[in-house]
Amino acid sequence: MAKTAVIGAGSWGTALSLVLHTNGNDVTVWSIVEQEVQMLREKHEHVDKLPGVKLPEDITFTTDLKEAIEGKDYLILAVPSVFTRSTAKSMAPFVKKGQVIVCVAKGIEENTLMTLSDIVEQEIPAADVAVMCGPSHAEEVGIGLPTTVVAGARKKSVAEGVQDIFMNEVFRVYTSPDVLGMELGGSLKNVIALAAGMADGLGYGDNTKAALITRGISEISRLAIKMGANAETLSGLTGIGDLIVTCESKHSRNRKAGMLMGQGYTMKQAMDEVKMVVEGVYSAKAAIALARKYEVAMPIIEEINHVLFDDKPAKDAVRELMLRDRREEHS
Repeated sequence: MAKTAVIGAGSWGTALSLVLHTNGNDVTVWSIVEQEVQMLREKHEHVDKLPGVKLPEDITFTTDLKEAIEGKDYLILAVPSVFTRSTAKSMAPFVKKGQVIVCVAKGIEENTLMTLSDIVEQEIPAADVAVMCGPSHAEEVGIGLPTTVVAGARKKSVAEGVQDIFMNEVFRVYTSPDVLGMELGGSLKNVIALAAGMADGLGYGDNTKAALITRGISEISRLAIKMGANAETLSGLTGIGDLIVTCESKHSRNRKAGMLMGQGYTMKQAMDEVKMVVEGVYSAKAAIALARKYEVAMPIIEEINHVLFDDKPAKDAVRELMLRDRREEHS
C-alpha cells in the first residue's frame, strides 16, 4: 500500500482517487475550493463534475496543501494545465526528495512552450516527476469501464511505481520512457479535437472526421519527432489512441466546445457553455508557436487558431484546408 495524494478534485482527480483507493492505497484529495471539499466530505460524490460516482468514506478531503503532501509517496497533480505552475510553486515548500509527482493533466504552457513535467521539474527540483495519460475519460474510469493508459518517466523504476499503484483488472497501465512524446500527443490532440467538434457542429460526416483524425496525428507526429520524441509513441495509446477518443467521445469537452463553435458560438460562449476547462483552447497558441519554432507545417492547428482567436468562421477554415495546394501523402 502506498500513501497518495491527489492534488486537484476535478472529474479526473476524483476518478483517479477512486482507482487508487480500490487498489488499497491510502488516499487524500486536496482542492483549493473550500465548498468543493465540503461537498466531497458530506456527500462523498462530486455532484457537479462526476455525478453518480460514490467515493469511499475513508478518503480524506482537505484544503490544507501541507497536510495533503507531507508523508505521501505519490502526489497526483490533477489541476487543469493552466494552474500547473502556480500549484507547483505552492507545493514546493512541502515536497521532500524521493516523493513522486505524477502529472495527469495535458497541456503546454503558452508563454514558455514548456510541457507540464518540465514546469514541475523546474518548480520542484526535489521531486521525481512522471506523467500518466492515454484514452481515458473520467466518466468511464469512475464507473469502472476497462481503460488503458501509459505511465511515463525518465527513470524506469519511477514509471513502474506509478504502474503498480494504479493498475488493476479494469485500469491497465503500460510504461514508457518517452515523456516528451506522451505529453505532446496528450496536449496537441485536444486542439485537433476542437476541429473534429467543429466538423460535427457544421453537420459534416464520418469521412470528414476520419480525415481530421488521420491528418491530425500526422501533424502531431511531425512536430513531436522533430522535437525528439519517438514515432512509436504517436502511434500508440498516448498518440492516436488519445486522439481517437477525444475526437469521438460524448464526454470530450474539447469536441463539445468545437461543436458549439461549428454551430456559431464564439470561443468564449462555447467555453462558458461547457462549464469546464477546455484544454485545447489553451494549447492551441502554444502548438502553433512550436510549429513555427521547429519549422513544421501544421495546417489544421493553424486554422483552429484562426477560428479561436481571429473570429474566422469554422466553415471557412474547413474550406481553406480542402483547397490547399495538392500534396503527396507519401513520397
